[in-house]
Amino acid sequence: MNSISANLNLMIKACEKASKVIVRDFGELENLQVSRKGPKDFVTKTDKRVEKILIDELSKTKKNYSFITEETGKILNQNKDIFWVIDPIDGTTNFLHGVPHFAISVALQQDDEILIGLIFDPIKNEIFYAEKNNGSYINNTRIRVSKKNNLEECLFATDNFGISSVYPILNLRNTGCAALDLAYVGCGRFDGYFHNNINLWDIAAGKIIIEEAGGKVNDINNFNLNKINIRAGNPNIYEKMLKKLNNF
Repeated sequence: MNSISANLNLMIKACEKASKVIVRDFGELENLQVSRKGPKDFVTKTDKRVEKILIDELSKTKKNYSFITEETGKILNQNKDIFWVIDPIDGTTNFLHGVPHFAISVALQQDDEILIGLIFDPIKNEIFYAEKNNGSYINNTRIRVSKKNNLEECLFATDNFGISSVYPILNLRNTGCAALDLAYVGCGRFDGYFHNNINLWDIAAGKIIIEEAGGKVNDINNFNLNKINIRAGNPNIYEKMLKKLNNF
């Protein structure tokens, strides 16, 4: 196993603990799909419970770090320049419908720079992570972005707006989970990713995973927390992708 920092080790342990709740609740969802009330309230409770576990676990040894989270927003502690950025379940609509494609996303950001990112898919048991200047990994195996340079051979991920605006110029997928889309760019399954008006907690971990895997990501610091336009890809197709997205 490659050497990892104490902070990344803490993140992995926190995600592993939180994932037990996700996996258990995902198993329960099948019964709720047919109930009259439906699973929506249940999933919201799962989201909040997972976030609480992550905050509790990360605070055990780093009591002073602040938080930016999907459910709670900003939690300011003593260190106001260091933030854990948390999305407890990215892909809640998939989760809600019993589709096994969602992830926990946690990043550590200091002075507007993302230093560590972790994306954990608890159903497929894939854990993607990266630390600044230390490379990107999936389950302890080093990953790199794809080497493709012909756009026609590439596969891109985006959201509904991207598909309706840019298709058929690019070969596109909308998987419903931004964190995993970015992780998949990092390991070469996808070649690029773009999305407008997305939240920091959806993309913070993915950004560093792609960069440490040799990919390119635009500067996200010029945007509001929940209105980020992100562009990411392997370095061979990044500029070509941007040209195709001219009016997006």
